[in-house]
Amino acid sequence: MQRNVEKTLRLYNGISIPSIGFGTWQIPPFSTAKCVRNAVKAGYRNFDTAEGYMNEKGLGDGLRQAMEETGVKREDLFVSTKVWNSHRGYDKTMQAFEASMKKLGLEYLDLYLIHWPAVSRWHDDWRQINRSTWRAFEQLYKEGRIKAIGVSNFLAHHVQALPEDSEIKPMVNQIEYHPGFGQVESHATCRKNGFVWGDWLPLAAGFVVEAWSPLGSGDILRNQELNRIAAKYGKTPAQVSLRWLMQKEIVPLPKSTHETRMVENINIFDFSLDGGDMAVIDAIPYCGGMMFDPDNARS
Repeated sequence: MQRNVEKTLRLYNGISIPSIGFGTWQIPPFSTAKCVRNAVKAGYRNFDTAEGYMNEKGLGDGLRQAMEETGVKREDLFVSTKVWNSHRGYDKTMQAFEASMKKLGLEYLDLYLIHWPAVSRWHDDWRQINRSTWRAFEQLYKEGRIKAIGVSNFLAHHVQALPEDSEIKPMVNQIEYHPGFGQVESHATCRKNGFVWGDWLPLAAGFVVEAWSPLGSGDILRNQELNRIAAKYGKTPAQVSLRWLMQKEIVPLPKSTHETRMVENINIFDFSLDGGDMAVIDAIPYCGGMMFDPDNARS
């Protein structure tokens, strides 16, 4: 049964983004099209990929197949991709964007992200590198090739530095965020700098946070507190984790190759976690996930 998730967030430039997305990290290129097609049928309208995932073509193929089969239109979809580290800098970023668009088979992109920040441990001129990459983003945005621009895996100090050197501030920061690993400082910095949450939360003036690996690579689902809370609401630990993120004003990007789990992950709009349970989940210690540190990861 085809469903459509209508809850959206509004970026500070007025563009709407669905409040839950379908992630494609670690989905093999040969199976991406089928997974994406099934995800559209399950109700997903927000799709995330990256140059580094090696599955941009599969995502584009899957979306076209789904549109033909379901009648979903391109304007109903929100598609994101990211520039990889080896293509930082103005000229390389412009070339990488064209290559990604060719693979995706799209006339425009909804969201383009810098996948990882250049950092001081590996680059003395890290600010200049990030700024040069961002200038390409600004140019593509001004040309109307991209509807929104943002960053990924930027810590608070990376986020704070970029607007100081930029004409257009980021609209999204996509980071690892899940129970047991809540990047509170990065989230707070993003909220401070400008986002608006659809029609069901108060207006603010910051930009949107997306969560990759929102289920901690599946490891967190064995946590006793999550399982206890899930039983209370008649939901799964995965659904509770995703709902926790949504109520924290974060867009989760769960990934699955199984149709039943795709449907399960998106079925989180019929319940709300109370304040006590939100606090319990906030306090869960590390129990799984990648815990990448952008300042130390080789980039």
